[in-house]
Amino acid sequence: MRSWRLASPQRSGQISTALAADLVMAISQPDADALAASILQTVGEALSLPVSQCTIFAYEFGARPRTVSAADHRGGRFLRDVAERYATHFYALDGNRAIIGDTRHNAQPPARNALVLHQQRGDEIENEAYRAACYAQPNVSDRLSLLMQPMDSVWLSINLYRDRAHGVFEAGELERIESVAPLFAHAATGHYALNGQHQQGAAVAMLARVRRVCPALTPRELDVLRGTLEGASAVEIAACMGVKPASVITYQKRAYARLGISNQRQLFALCMQP
Repeated sequence: MRSWRLASPQRSGQISTALAADLVMAISQPDADALAASILQTVGEALSLPVSQCTIFAYEFGARPRTVSAADHRGGRFLRDVAERYATHFYALDGNRAIIGDTRHNAQPPARNALVLHQQRGDEIENEAYRAACYAQPNVSDRLSLLMQPMDSVWLSINLYRDRAHGVFEAGELERIESVAPLFAHAATGHYALNGQHQQGAAVAMLARVRRVCPALTPRELDVLRGTLEGASAVEIAACMGVKPASVITYQKRAYARLGISNQRQLFALCMQP
């Protein structure tokens, strides 16, 4: 797997007016999956690249990713289900984490407006369960991710997936994607501005406050705190995270200790402080 920062392209990729208009319209479509579908269509028609799936994830305040948009040529909920398995069980194993996972320990994090491309082939995934769930079962051989940071502590990832029948992304194909990457990034950023964390309720806003108070909180601890702030029980949080309720309680106790509090009431009080 490899990643590289995308320099300003010398020339922009040419796409038809119809495709450009469709991409712009998808930003504000009520159907959340319209943007991923439009990107998938643009890659296929304008760049003539065989890409079968597209997902867009939001990594917010260190918590587990949220599926913003997903499109699959096969249709149905299949890709959404794969995305949920990834977000619940495997996102911490993703090579993208070296870029977006924990910039506190990154000596030279990417600049705020930087675009980063990350390529991760299926045969590079060491964890067998991750490789099976997110590459083998969806018939994926390669994934190319376009990463951007629209605001502090928030990253977006546009992911393009290649079927095994078409091999991996080659150098010339990557250049074609690079030529339209800024356009895709602007579309995803605009979509997030309209449908981002401010649309997800007070719990996410409070979670952002908690993370600013204590940057040392781990992703699992943040997941548990988010569930707690949403009023979910330990059993409900465990079901969403794919762990046992006892593990949820352990993560919660660790998070409370880091925050210097001991119960849910104090957690809410901390979030409401000016």
